Amino acid sequence: MGKEQIEKMCGCFSVNFKYAETFSPEPYYKYHEREDMNAVELALPIEKTDTKIVIQHLLVINDTIIIKHWREEWVYEATSFYQYMGNRIWNKKSLEPAATKNKWTQTVWEVSDEPRYQGVSSWVENDGKIFWESTADAPLPRREYTVRNDYNVLKRRNRILITGEGYQHEQDNDKIQRADGKDKLIAQEKGYNTYYRMDDSECAVAREWWKKNEPFWSVVRTQWQQVINTSPTVSLKWKVEDKMLHEHFDQLWKEWRKVKMSTNETEERVKQVMAKFM
Repeated sequence: MGKEQIEKMCGCFSVNFKYAETFSPEPYYKYHEREDMNAVELALPIEKTDTKIVIQHLLVINDTIIIKHWREEWVYEATSFYQYMGNRIWNKKSLEPAATKNKWTQTVWEVSDEPRYQGVSSWVENDGKIFWESTADAPLPRREYTVRNDYNVLKRRNRILITGEGYQHEQDNDKIQRADGKDKLIAQEKGYNTYYRMDDSECAVAREWWKKNEPFWSVVRTQWQQVINTSPTVSLKWKVEDKMLHEHFDQLWKEWRKVKMSTNETEERVKQVMAKFM
């Protein structure tokens, strides 16, 4: 079980993102405002085999503007795993076959295609419900790191539930300040993201956008995969020249789109950007 369920997470969706902080052990903690956001998103399968499915998410803004969003990669019975340690450091560890038997690993990648987090679990059917759930440490999402810096690890408890209308992504997250090997809980939050399937025509503009721009992002993915395959640890700087990695790639992508640089030149320029952050 798993491949059919993951394939159901592909397509054109109307998405609602909700987040609310629910608890803090600090008596004087000031709770942050709740978030409630809507979007149209294309979850496009860009690679698919019996044991691997890669899904690129693309946001559709006002029916005309496309924003490259996050990417997820599902692998059946994976043999290795990157664990987020905090402070933009990921350590690679091997997985024993018994630990991943009949299980799918979900890897979530940033808009820059840098790593975010991984979770391992089986797809389960119980009382007529089909779901997958895991716990994984992760860096802060953009909705958080752009407005606060009082914690540096988000312990994500993810639960994906397939529904007749699409799927639900439920989260019970711990916001943790990690320092000197110790974790301090700052706050907890509930996340509830619902994906309602729409007619594919609502995302046609995103499919066309991806056809034109996929060659550039394919190079970025390939370079990241080389790093992941060969490095026991990935450690990234937060900013270079006062810009984050996704901002550097966005600038390079705009240049690539304008001058249509060759694949070799694109590879070299992507490597140069990544080297600055390593």
